[in-house]
Amino acid sequence: MPHPPVSSKKASHFRIWLALSLAAAILAFPGPAEAYDVWSWLKARVDGNAAETIESDEHAFTVEEVTNGLESPWSMAFIPDGRIFVVERPGRIRIIEEGRMLDEPLTGAPEVFYAGQGGLLDIALHPEFENNRLIYLAYSVSNEQGQATRVSRYTLTEQGLTDEEVVFPGFFVDDNRYKHFGCRIVFGEDGMLYVTLGERGLKEQAQELDSLLGKTLRLTDTGDIPEDNPFVDTEDARPEIFTYGNRNSQGLDVQPGTGLLFASEHGPSWSDAPGGGDEVNIYEAGKNYGWPVIHHRETREGMVSPLLEYTPAIAPSGACFYDGEAFPEWRGSFFFANLVGKNIVRVALNGREVLGQEFLLEDAFGRLRDVEQGPHGHLYVLTSNTDAYGPGDPQGDRLLRLVPAREN
Repeated sequence: MPHPPVSSKKASHFRIWLALSLAAAILAFPGPAEAYDVWSWLKARVDGNAAETIESDEHAFTVEEVTNGLESPWSMAFIPDGRIFVVERPGRIRIIEEGRMLDEPLTGAPEVFYAGQGGLLDIALHPEFENNRLIYLAYSVSNEQGQATRVSRYTLTEQGLTDEEVVFPGFFVDDNRYKHFGCRIVFGEDGMLYVTLGERGLKEQAQELDSLLGKTLRLTDTGDIPEDNPFVDTEDARPEIFTYGNRNSQGLDVQPGTGLLFASEHGPSWSDAPGGGDEVNIYEAGKNYGWPVIHHRETREGMVSPLLEYTPAIAPSGACFYDGEAFPEWRGSFFFANLVGKNIVRVALNGREVLGQEFLLEDAFGRLRDVEQGPHGHLYVLTSNTDAYGPGDPQGDRLLRLVPAREN
């Protein structure tokens, strides 16, 4: 059954402020000479007041705009020297330095297949990055065999990314729908690289162990197969597989202390089954998460039902665990960004146990693609309003930062 919220406030102060802001904006809306649509203009007005204090269940915070002008951003990484790398799906890695986006992107990014839901997707630093300077990228590629999600690693130098090494070449499918590429990559506490792959709309393959579609992979940092992977000794099964029966997971992170792998996963949303059915799962070795045999909160022996399920659809994307100092009551919470939901969900946890949920930034900044913990324990959020599914934004997509109210 659904878990109750942590408290009943649920950012009520913010709702009142948002309603008043929208009402004021409607009264002041410009004439037709201004060229962009009503929704974008109202949103810009709300964003302009983002420094207003927002009361959540546990903390008061403000939202700062770090930068705008992004195009279809997907993910971000925080470099120890203070820079932020923001991945744009068309194939660029934008550099944010001292609060300003540089004119030129990082050099050395791979050529990507940018169509449908494909493009340059996730970024991750090697656990020993400060010593080896290795950065991992997940992206879609195309050749005569079709399209696939690939993972490569690079050395970060003063000149940009160099020394490309393919870690996972991809599982190619010739399908012109160009959807469900995944993909999130994260290093576990065991030092292994975990990679989520969508089922590319070929849902039956999520149950087939000779296919890598609809799976989570577990690889060494060089792309080799760990000897203790769950299907290494299973006949006709791909040894890379860690979990199967997944539809399209776009959020992935490791719970500090337990090493458990939590994922946010897109449900069918009317395209393959009844609407909604978005999920939060704990991915564990060798387990079958049911797609497409079961979905929503259905159960079947030998298959894992979701820890949390959301109907109507919220379209969950990037996710992170919070263990910072800026928001002490949020420590241990699992955050994930939502595209259709246009919010951030915070799941309060005690290990595997869900203590409650709350919804942040509801309808304030449009579609949200990723949320990550950054320097000083602040939360960073990427919007996703300029892709094919978004309403557009005259200022481009934005990188936002959540800061405790007392710091302003």
